[in-house]
Amino acid sequence: MTEVKLGAICWNQYTPWADLREAGVRADRVGFDSIWTWDHLYPIVGEHVGPILEGYMVLAAWAEATQHSTIGLLVGANTFRNPAIVAKMITTLDHISDGRAVLGIGGAWFETEHTGLGIEFGGSPGERLRWLHEAVGIMRGMLHGERPSGSKYYDAENALNLPAPIQPRLPILVGGGGERRTLRTVAMYADACNLGGGFENVKRKDEVLRRHCEEVGRDESEIERTVTTGPIIIRDSADDARRVLAETFSRNGGSDPWRSLVVGTVDDVVAALTPYGEIGFGHLIAGFPAPHDAETMERLITEVKPRLAEAWA
Repeated sequence: MTEVKLGAICWNQYTPWADLREAGVRADRVGFDSIWTWDHLYPIVGEHVGPILEGYMVLAAWAEATQHSTIGLLVGANTFRNPAIVAKMITTLDHISDGRAVLGIGGAWFETEHTGLGIEFGGSPGERLRWLHEAVGIMRGMLHGERPSGSKYYDAENALNLPAPIQPRLPILVGGGGERRTLRTVAMYADACNLGGGFENVKRKDEVLRRHCEEVGRDESEIERTVTTGPIIIRDSADDARRVLAETFSRNGGSDPWRSLVVGTVDDVVAALTPYGEIGFGHLIAGFPAPHDAETMERLITEVKPRLAEAWA
């Protein structure tokens, strides 16, 4: 049996704060298990010269405005901040939220925002993933009450983190499917992984993760499997759902809709999501671009979630 958990990643681009705040409050109110936003400084869908709100500040405000859902970045850009500072930030968020924070982290990929804002991007994806590996080790140690130091890439020395998080083990979620480095980092340090790219890709990456866990002596069942589905739109007809999707992407920087999204009737959505639970990916995180579709949010919880629970029982 796979437990059904649903998450909402509310896009922080091309939206006024009042609407984004309400999206997080609504997701918490209707029963989402987790609420997320992006860690980007320029929009990543559509025209990048546009408005976007900073992720950690969004989380802090949501933490005050919500009561039940866990809260995190999907995922934090390791390049943006010193990892010891991130450990302090997420610990503070854990206190603001009364123990609901998740540290989402990844290697970062959007060079345009780094160049525009003067942030070091590194010479290659491999270099950024080496930074990530050391950074997650520092974060893990600090969140455990240890006094970690950097080795090759970071200068932390006996880093102190007081007060400790409220959660006895504040979870670290590592996003990305790099088979040599990212999934190795997951196996060594993470409490959860986040994958995407469709079912077959997720299934293949999970097999790689299991091999890494075996090699490092980690019980793979300790790692929560989460998957990002991309935006979901539910309507009573597939044509209506596709129309809403096109309108939604158009207001997000004039972008064309992504292909192969989960869009259609409740039956369509259940059929597309059911296979993930069959391989242990029970935490499904749906994208909600502005205007953060209220109908889909509610129908995912009231109509889709019960059917997934029945299918995965």
